[in-house]
Order: sequence, then C-alpha cells, then structure tokens
Amino acid sequence: KMVLYLIGLGLGDEKDITIRGLEIIQGCHVVYLEHYTSILSVSAERLSEFYKREVILADRELIESGFDDKILPFAKDKDVAILIVGDPFGATTHSDLLLRCHKEEVTVKIIHNASIMNAVGCCGLQLYSFGHAVTMCFFTDTFKPMSFYDKVAQNIKCGLHTLVLLDIKVKEQSIENLLKGIKKYEPPRFMTVNQCIAQLLETEAKRKENVYSEETLAIGLARVGQPDQKIVVGTMKELLDVDFGKPLHCVIIPGKIEDYEMDAINLSRINNQ
Repeated sequence: KMVLYLIGLGLGDEKDITIRGLEIIQGCHVVYLEHYTSILSVSAERLSEFYKREVILADRELIESGFDDKILPFAKDKDVAILIVGDPFGATTHSDLLLRCHKEEVTVKIIHNASIMNAVGCCGLQLYSFGHAVTMCFFTDTFKPMSFYDKVAQNIKCGLHTLVLLDIKVKEQSIENLLKGIKKYEPPRFMTVNQCIAQLLETEAKRKENVYSEETLAIGLARVGQPDQKIVVGTMKELLDVDFGKPLHCVIIPGKIEDYEMDAINLSRINNQ
C-alpha cells in the first residue's frame, strides 16, 4: 500500500534530515517541500542535490487548496513525501493534512525532527517552564490582532515563559490584488525581533494592563539550529536596537526565572555580546 510521508527536516540545512528520513525520500516517487509555514537556510536545489531526488516547492496554494486534487490522488498510487521545516506537527496545517488523508484512506507516516518548540531551550530556559506559545502577525493600519496579549498575561501570571513565533509572508497577494483578481505576489517578508518587540509595546500601550514594559527582560533568537544562530538577552527597550541579521527570528518573554536559568541566560546578556 502506498504511503504519504510527512518528513521533518529540522532547523538547519539539508544535512539535518534523519537517516530514516533520507532513505524514505530516496525511495519516493514525488517529493514536495512545504514552503510557507517556515523556511530553511538553503534552497530546494541544494536539497535536491543532497537527497538525489527532485524537490518540488509546494506553496500555500498547493498545500491548502490543491492538496485534495493534485497530491492526494497521486499518493493513492505512488509513495509521496512532503518535507516540512522543523517537525511535521509544528503547524496546524500539517495536522489538517493528516485528517484529509485519513478521510481518503491514504496511509500517512510521520518522520519527526527538531523544531523551534524544543530547540529554544538553547537560550537557557527550561522547556518544562514554557506555557502557551503565541504568534505575532504583522500589524497593518487596519489589522492589529492582539489576542496573543491575553495568553502572555496568563503565562506570566502562572510564572511560565512565552515563546512568540513571528510572522512570515511567502508568496502572498496584497488585499488590493486579491480584490482585483490579479495573481501578483508580494516580495517575501519575515518579521524581525525588533518589529515584534515594537508591536508588543504598542499592544501594551493600548491595553494598559501592565503585563510587561520596556524594562521587561526578553530574549531575541535568530536562526536557531544553524551555525550562525544568535541569542541576545536584554530589556525590550535594549532589544529594539539589536541587529539580529537574517531570518528566521523568534522572541521569548520569560515568566518566573529560576536561579539556574538566570545563570544560563546571563551568558547571552546584551552586555556580554
């Protein structure tokens, strides 16, 4: 019976694939790279060269709208792999794929890998002490979603750390082009630590519930799992001016910091950079 594989790639480059994952890729008839919930630091061409299989980029349109018509039917007759940056269940999109396959009686097998959800332990905070993770979307003049604020408040109240995942925009259309039916895509955008902190402070200024402030300690992380990963600990005000470099970025708002955690995160204090 044919199988659709969801294969985690980890966080670094083409070499972060597990041996099991690599063996499966090399035995599949078609290999897709899901290319909108996250990105790798290397190109699909480099993956193809290392895996010795053609890797087809799968954008949001193909995964969300074209999956049932273009991928699922093929998976009933051939082994198909969808490569996912991090771990296959790091985004709700991939749980939805599992349910759609189950409905069509297509067998799914999962190959796990490291994800940002566990790799953030590199900053020195204990994974056991993290609460709800939240997502920070790009604010616009007419759209400023602030639902994350209540989860951050609840985490802090419980003494738990908050991982803030930052928005990425890959192959997306502007509202204007969508309304006009023009299939023109905007340049890719990746939220920075600085933009996230600015929006956190803007939200606090609007909500005024004193959940955090410019003087609240926070942690900015960039390119976790890659050779040039960067971790900086400082107040929100201090982090506003730090250059974190290339994407992807994320932010942590600590809750109650134990002494041994403080010793660890102090290694990355802004004064020590």
